Amino acid sequence: MSSLSVVPELGLPHVHSGKVRDLFDAGQGQLLMVASDRLSAFDVVMNEAVPNKGRVLTAMSAFWFEELSEIIGNHLISTSLDSLPLSAQLPELAGRIMLCRRAEMLPIECIVRGFVAGSAWKEYSQNGTIHSMAVPAGMAEADRLEEPMFTPSTKAAVGDHDENISFDAAVQLIGGELAEQARSLSLQMYSVAAAKAEAAGFFLADTKFELGLIADSNGNKNLVVADEVLTPDSSRFWLMQDWHPGSTPQGFDKQPVRDFLETLTWNKTPPPPALPPAVVQATADRYQQAYEQICGLRFEDWPGVTGAIPTV
Repeated sequence: MSSLSVVPELGLPHVHSGKVRDLFDAGQGQLLMVASDRLSAFDVVMNEAVPNKGRVLTAMSAFWFEELSEIIGNHLISTSLDSLPLSAQLPELAGRIMLCRRAEMLPIECIVRGFVAGSAWKEYSQNGTIHSMAVPAGMAEADRLEEPMFTPSTKAAVGDHDENISFDAAVQLIGGELAEQARSLSLQMYSVAAAKAEAAGFFLADTKFELGLIADSNGNKNLVVADEVLTPDSSRFWLMQDWHPGSTPQGFDKQPVRDFLETLTWNKTPPPPALPPAVVQATADRYQQAYEQICGLRFEDWPGVTGAIPTV
């Protein structure tokens, strides 16, 4: 299977490189997002690429943008190489690109939680709250919440960590009307995605939405969902059969990498240790299975994919 760690020269102005994606200015108010196969764990980018990971992220995002389109618009224009300038129509980018409209991104992460896990469990076990908000007492780790919660966070500067904030704090950052819209839309998207995931045998424990504003033909700015959506990198999917309140199930994502790294005496700062080929392959398999089982589509049908694993 093919892998891509470094995005080649595309003949377009380079805007930003993240842990996984590279952004380019495509002109006319458009951005080109390229999803590489880079993988980070404990906020450190590994040396090894995970084959086809970027294609999974792109395929799942494209699927969910369409699934959620009756709830909210999105920034996606095209995932086809044919939509790019000739200089950027490189075969190795097939299935990895999203040509998008530029959006004025909200300065918050729009997180929705259906279960008590991760930083929410840490806060709850210490203070009995989630994002400083009151919740019922007596819950166990990975318990299902009575109702999904909108739990925003700040967007940290490079090298820092996002900070969990209350809804009132989000109002202070973006205003009451916009915060209410973001909360309502995020909860609606979560509800649709969680139901589809459960039908496929998964719980959607929590997920992070990136929302931004794009002006329509009349100049009115509307909220859209952007970046990636409901992928293993932005969401915590659990196999329903693995769920037992009292402990958090393994995430259906890069868990093989995290498990391996936890066996080492590594201080979780660069440089990262080498990953065994079996760990890399297990991670690639898990990403592909997430796409096929949750979205109900064959990964081998996605552009650029060869040697895709069958649906399990």
